[in-house]
Order: sequence, then C-alpha cells, then structure tokens
Amino acid sequence: MRNMASYDLMETVRNTNQWLGASALALASYPAFSMFPNPGLNWMAAWGEVTERAFSRMVVKPDWDIPPITGEDGQDHVISEEVVLARDFGDLLHFTASDRDAPRRQVLLVAPMSGHYATLLRSTVISLLPDCDVYITDWHNARDIPVSAGKFDVEDYTLYLVDFMKHLGPDTHVIAVCQPAPLALAATAYLAEEEPDAQPRTLTLIGGPIDPGAAPTEVTDFGHSVTMGQLEHTMIQRVGFKYAGVGRKVYPGLLQLSSFISMNGETHAKAFQDQIIRVARGEAHDHDKHNKFYDEYLAVMDMTAEFYLSTVDRIFKNHEIAKNSFTVAGRPVDIGKITTVAVKTVEGSKDDISAPGQCVAALDLLTGLPDSKKASHLEEGAGHYGIFAGGSWRDNIRPLVLDFIDDHEERTPPGYRKKKKTANSNGPAKSPGKSAGNAAASTPV
Repeated sequence: MRNMASYDLMETVRNTNQWLGASALALASYPAFSMFPNPGLNWMAAWGEVTERAFSRMVVKPDWDIPPITGEDGQDHVISEEVVLARDFGDLLHFTASDRDAPRRQVLLVAPMSGHYATLLRSTVISLLPDCDVYITDWHNARDIPVSAGKFDVEDYTLYLVDFMKHLGPDTHVIAVCQPAPLALAATAYLAEEEPDAQPRTLTLIGGPIDPGAAPTEVTDFGHSVTMGQLEHTMIQRVGFKYAGVGRKVYPGLLQLSSFISMNGETHAKAFQDQIIRVARGEAHDHDKHNKFYDEYLAVMDMTAEFYLSTVDRIFKNHEIAKNSFTVAGRPVDIGKITTVAVKTVEGSKDDISAPGQCVAALDLLTGLPDSKKASHLEEGAGHYGIFAGGSWRDNIRPLVLDFIDDHEERTPPGYRKKKKTANSNGPAKSPGKSAGNAAASTPV
C-alpha cells in the first residue's frame, strides 16, 4: 500500500495544480471584474491558463493528427490509423493513405518506450509517409493494463518486435529510434537463427545505447551510481485505484517527467514564464510553438517496473548487448548471426542522451555481416531529438536513410509466404521520391 499511496499522492498533486490553474483562469475572467481593469487579473488568468493546460496534458495520450499528404497524382490523401496486430502492451499500427497505392518502401518505425507515447515520433511519421508505407509500434500506458496481463520486460519487448517483423515479412525496413535500438538489433539476431527468411531488409539504428559504456553521459552515469535495490526503492510504485492497472508495479510517468525537466530545468522554467507573458499580452494561440511542443512533451506514460529495471540492469549496467551476451527465454542471442540484413547507425555530435560512439558500436558486433552492408553517419551539430525529428533529420538524415534502403532493396526470398495483416489480440509467441519532412522542437527521449 505504501507504493500505491505514493502513486496516488503524485496524481493528487497533479490534479490539484490542474484545478488551481482552471480556478485562477475562471476567477480572473469573471465578467464583473471588467468594470475595474487591473493588470494583475490579466496575469492571474494567463498563469491559470498555462498551468491548467500543462497539468491536464500529463494524463492525456496525444492524437496522431497526421495531416493529408499530396500524392504524385496531385491529390490530397487522407491518413488514417489501423491496428494491424493488437497486443496487451503495445500494438502494431499502420498508417494508410486513402486512394493511394502503397509505396514500395515498407518501413517499421520502432518507437521508444521511455516515458513518452509513440506520438513523439509524429513528425518522423509525417516525413516518411510521402515515400514509405509506414508501420509503428504503439506502446500502451502501463497504468491502463490490468495485472492479469502479466509481466513485460526487455525479453518480452524483444519478442514483440520479433512478432511484428514476422508479421510484416522480409520486405520490411526497420528504423529503431533511441531506446529500442539494442532490442531491435537483438530481435533481428533472434530471427537470424529462428526464421532467417523473416528478417527485415535493412535495420537503421538512430541514437541508441548499443554500448552505453562507449561514451558516458549523465544517463549512463546515473545508471552506475545507484544499485538496483536503490532504484527499485526510489523509482517503483504501484498504480493507484484510479486506473485499470491498479496494483501493477510501474515506473510512473510523472516521476519520469520530473527527471526529464530537471535535466534542463532553467530552459523549461523560462519557456513557461515566456508563455505566460505571451498569453497575458494576447500573443499566444492554441497551436503556437510552445503549446505544440509541450502538449507532447508533458504527455507521459508509465512503464512496467520489470521493463524499466531490466533495461537499466541488462542494457546499462551489465552491457549484455554490447558484450553480445543477451538472452531471450533462456536462449542466447548471437548478433554475429546476422549475415544478410544491412545495418546503418545514425548519431548526433551533440547528443547528450546517447552520445556518439554508443550506437555505432553495433557495427563491431556484426561480425558475420560484410562491410558492404554496414554504414554509419554522424550528424554534426545535431542533438538527440534532431537526429530523428528535427531539421537535421529532415534535411540530411532522412534522405540518407532512404538512399540506404534503396541501395539494399532485394527480392523476397523464394517460397516465403507473407502473413495476412489482420488484427490479433493474442499475446506474443514464445515510388521513388526523397523529399519533404517536418521539423520538431528538441527534447530527450
């Protein structure tokens, strides 16, 4: 009950601040006060509006809100989302464009499970849609998953990716962003031994901690400065009575958010102060740069305790991927078994989450892969977010990734039968053109 009380206390604080913001806005906007103009009331209303919006967004999953794309026929094609595979802890989501033939490039975008929803990659999806048939891993908020669904750790995550890759077939090009990069590499190696013909064509790893020890950062330093017992004691709580996952052990999204903000506290404080000023002056609007960014940034999700703890223990502390000693369901996963999948790594020179050197380490583990199928790119001046959703992604990295995909396009292996893409609620089994993109603000994943 102690951990559950802590969870409900955080939710109470969040809810109270949301109420205070809404109350301040309503009180300061009371029509009778207009008879006695007072600048203080304008500031009070502005503070209330910004505060209420910020704290309410923390428990809301953002919409994908993908705009229509213009096809080669010059017509706009409306984008819709379809769940192709439904699972307890995450779905395989497909973005379909109405009245458009699917592009020849089939891309599986593996979104991070690190505190934010998969919608954090919205701009990445938008930039790929004109030229690719895009699928994405849409992870669920652990607070909404009943305890009866069981556990979900790094091995389960890897098996989910294996299932998704099998379902999409060998014509798939996988792009893993940040946290899932080492597990996407492990899933590909797992397939290399279990079902080689189901492996993807290419695997692009963007800013992922393949070898966290290759270039220490504040994130890796934290992982080594605490014991697993301390981590479990201070970070893990039980979902409170308000949600379907009541009693499930989680690393709460609100706790994660406090860590995100503390990394750049002064920057965030100034951003909110400036927004209050803009609202008081009447210069802000619902979809301005601040709201567009923080509506996504503040929307956080709980992670299962076992996933968070096993990630820290096995990926960051014991370096199981870096040492090629990772196991799934008791079976060793040998990354050296990957011999046909072309692999590209992408890093940013100013990435303070997964510093340069951590991701490119994957290429040294691919001992069975010829050099002709290996590639790497270091984007000068790019931070963590910029390498998959910012200007660097739009202008430089995205075209390079599409070129890499095209350079390693091959025919489907003879005799391979592609599975029908229909929704499934069961658990996991043991057009050329290289342009257009969408910029996004910078934040860690």
